[in-house]
Amino acid sequence: MYQTHMKYLPMTLVCLIFFICCKDKIETTPTIEIDKKEDQQKSIILSKVNTAGSTILARFSPPQDFIRKEVNNQSFASYLRNFPLLDSKEQVHLYDGQLKVNQDVHVSILDIDVGDRDLQQCADAVMRLRAEHLLGQKRYDDIAFNFTNGWKFEYSKWRSGNDLVVNGNNTKWKSGSAAKESYEDFREYLDWVFMYAGTLSLSKELKPKKLEDIEIGDVFIYGGSPGHAVLVVDLAVDETSGDKAFLLAQSYMPAQQIHVLKNPLNSSISPWYLLSEIESSLTTPEWTFEKDDLMSF
Repeated sequence: MYQTHMKYLPMTLVCLIFFICCKDKIETTPTIEIDKKEDQQKSIILSKVNTAGSTILARFSPPQDFIRKEVNNQSFASYLRNFPLLDSKEQVHLYDGQLKVNQDVHVSILDIDVGDRDLQQCADAVMRLRAEHLLGQKRYDDIAFNFTNGWKFEYSKWRSGNDLVVNGNNTKWKSGSAAKESYEDFREYLDWVFMYAGTLSLSKELKPKKLEDIEIGDVFIYGGSPGHAVLVVDLAVDETSGDKAFLLAQSYMPAQQIHVLKNPLNSSISPWYLLSEIESSLTTPEWTFEKDDLMSF
C-alpha cells in the first residue's frame, strides 16, 4: 500500500501545478484584455491628429464627444483657429537658428517668424499674435501695449511718424518726419514692445477671467521675473457634460518659434487640455499655472 501511494504522488503534484497555472491564466486574462481596450481607445483619440492638416483647425480634431462652436470670421478666435502651421515633422528653432534643447513639449509649430534677436519670448508671442490680428483688421488704434514702467506705446502714433525716445526708465514720443506704414515698420514697433514689455506689464493690462468662461484668445499668465504666458488657440465643448477642451501655444526663453503644446499629464487627449482636469492648477510642459491665472484682452 505504501508503495502504491508513492507511485501516484508525483502525478498528483503535476495535476495540482497544472491547475494553479491554469487558474492564474484564467484570472489574469481579463486584465490583459482591458489593457488592450484602453490602448485601442488611446489610439483612436490620438489618430485624430491629422499631420497633413495645414492649420490648427485642420490638424487637430477635438476629443471624442467634443465639438467646436462657431466663431465670428473676423474675430481673434477665428484668426487663431485658422492659423497656418509648419510641417508636422519640423522642430522648434531659436531666434539664432539653433534648435530648442527640449523638443518634447510641442506637437506643431505656427508658421510665423521669431525674428533674429532674443526678443519674442512668452508674453511677446501673445502680443505678437494679437497685434498681427488687429493689423490685418486695420484696427490700428487698438494696437497698444504698456511698457513695464506703465507707459502706453500706441501703434497709431508710431505709424503716423512719431519716434520713441527711451532714457533710463523714462519714455516719450518725438515727432518724426515720415509715416511708418510698411510691415517692416510694424515689426520694428513690435521689437520695441518686446524689449520693454513682458509678462509683468501684460498681466496688468489683461482682465481676470473665470476658468469656466474660458475662450479662444484668453491667456494663462503669471507676471513676474521670470514669468510665463500661454495662449488659448482653440476650444471645443462637450454639450452633454459642459466640459471644455482647449489647445495652448507658447514661445519661451530664449526667443523661439511659437508652438502648440502637448498635454504632459494626459497623453490620451494630448494636445488638448480638459477644463474638468484642472483642480487647483494647470500643468503645461514647461510651466504650472494656478487656475486663477486665466485672463483676457
